[in-house]
Amino acid sequence: MLRPRNVDEVAAALTFARDQDVPLAVRSGGHGISGRSTNDGGIVIDVSQLSAIEVLSEEKRLVRVEAGARWKDVAAALAPHGWALSSGDYGGVGVGGLATAGGIGWLAREHGLTIDRMRAAELVLADGSRIRADAEENADLFWAVRGAGANFGVVTAFEFEVDQVGMVGFGQFVLDASDGATLLERWGAAMEAAPRDVTTNLIMGPPRRGRALAQIYGVVDSAEPDTIIERFTPIAGVAPLLDQQVQLVPYEGVMNVPDAPHDGQGEPAVRSGLIDHLTPEFAAAAARLISSGTVYFFQVRSVGGAVSDVPPDATAYSHRAASFSVVAFGGSKALLDRAWDELAPHFRGLYLSFETDQRPERLGEAWPPATLARLRELKRRYDPDNVFRDNFNII
Repeated sequence: MLRPRNVDEVAAALTFARDQDVPLAVRSGGHGISGRSTNDGGIVIDVSQLSAIEVLSEEKRLVRVEAGARWKDVAAALAPHGWALSSGDYGGVGVGGLATAGGIGWLAREHGLTIDRMRAAELVLADGSRIRADAEENADLFWAVRGAGANFGVVTAFEFEVDQVGMVGFGQFVLDASDGATLLERWGAAMEAAPRDVTTNLIMGPPRRGRALAQIYGVVDSAEPDTIIERFTPIAGVAPLLDQQVQLVPYEGVMNVPDAPHDGQGEPAVRSGLIDHLTPEFAAAAARLISSGTVYFFQVRSVGGAVSDVPPDATAYSHRAASFSVVAFGGSKALLDRAWDELAPHFRGLYLSFETDQRPERLGEAWPPATLARLRELKRRYDPDNVFRDNFNII
């Protein structure tokens, strides 16, 4: 484990790692569901000590965030200004990994992905050189970083144009999931019909003690109680409601979670898919998968809205038309992969941060042909020796 304290030490760590014939992982912090931020017997460059958060311009709401910061710390730093940045749904995650993969968060439907608010990135390339990428300087690399960044260098810092966000409504609902297919279909329809200021996630699992339950968590970007209730009511009504809690909190309160160290253990088996609509056919297939016991955690995150406003070729994250991101955790990789392959016809792509299957065909699901071709050209230019190969490798 190498823990550089500054950019010079990142470059030195990378130079050392290049000379070792072992796997190389880069870790910003947090839980690293994809498993790519750790390895067995290799080198891990952990940038968690690069964690500064700085306001560059009050007028432009421009902030610089180093890659090792945690998202809950970013939320806390922005809160006194009345600002926020949509950044996943768990504040313990490190900035670097999420901000190079996409960033599906609590404010996504209104404010877009995390990468949509990025204005620049600072990287250490495979040869140890430092580079800045933005819309004018190294624009091709800036395009690639926003959705495929792990393949091109160690991102040490980002600049974001953040959003004006005050108090928000945070809702938690528990529902009867005895009819899981109908619940999924109704929730999907409710989210597609919902105003953009509401984003929710649905979590399901196999029945326990003979009872099937679903949990819905969500944020309404409003400080008005009547608006919050109006937005959540259709969502809470997709199945029999068993419990509920709605709070008016600052966004930093939603992101504030207890510290949990990254111990780098375990062999995650996680699959992901992006999908346009939760059709009756998909809902039925997903319900069968959940009840089979093959998965122990099944989550659907609402996307769409502002995410879909961005042209699909504007960033390396290309599957802009998808309204939902689907994630499943399984105890057996072989069983999960086999079950997920049966669901594959329903998906239009996948989300890198929640994908452990590295079979070559996954590249074609992560990026459409034109996007992948452009990424391969840039990979040859910026990392010709494929130093950054122990991830979702573009080759």
